[in-house]
Amino acid sequence: MTGQTAPIVLADLPAQVRTAVGQARERVAALHAELTRYQLVVWTAGNVSERVAGADLFVIKPSGVSYDELTPESMVVCTLDGTKIEDGTPAHLKPSSDTAAHAYVYRHLSDVGGVVHTHSTYATAWAARGEPVPCVLTMMADEFGGEIPIGPFALIGDDSIGRGIVETLRESRSPAVLMRNHGPFTVGADARAAVKAAVMCEEVARTVHISRQLGDPLPIAQTDIDSLYDRYQNVYGQGPAPEEDPA
Repeated sequence: MTGQTAPIVLADLPAQVRTAVGQARERVAALHAELTRYQLVVWTAGNVSERVAGADLFVIKPSGVSYDELTPESMVVCTLDGTKIEDGTPAHLKPSSDTAAHAYVYRHLSDVGGVVHTHSTYATAWAARGEPVPCVLTMMADEFGGEIPIGPFALIGDDSIGRGIVETLRESRSPAVLMRNHGPFTVGADARAAVKAAVMCEEVARTVHISRQLGDPLPIAQTDIDSLYDRYQNVYGQGPAPEEDPA
């Protein structure tokens, strides 16, 4: 007796879980194209993951695989402790080097359904300075509810980065954190929301940087930030479609 538990085999899981995994793989594979579309990544750096609905699993990019080679079938499936299951991918195909960080976030933030990491230029430049991006744009108030905070320095390889993400975001309304000397991590209700936050994070980091070359950006009053955030999060956009009258 070794005390080791048997590996989880995707093919043995209930049909609804296998379906949910397949759908998550499709979304995660497609969303990686958004990272290249918005020039948030270079080479194989960066990754997207998504929690699998109805199971303690998540789907993440395989490590070191070129973006143009990613397919739904190559997306790796892991447990919430970051262990790859027998998901039908080749044994040599390892999950992203950031898997432990993603897993820690999923274990400790139950409302998070998607996590993204990039090394986008302007956001990473702020991270290299260890400086939060100040909330001087209405777009920032809308999306981030204030500044984009700085997380602690942490080495890759264990869950240290995940701990820094969780500790920082628990004290902030922001879906983005700039891990010091590393780069941005973003979260969302699903992977698409986390990708949107990554795109917006780079956009405002770039704009505020340019603004500072012209002078001192003007601050926004906290009451106005709160009002903008509430409107964008709760009023902006299209509401749910009305239910049809069955009669």
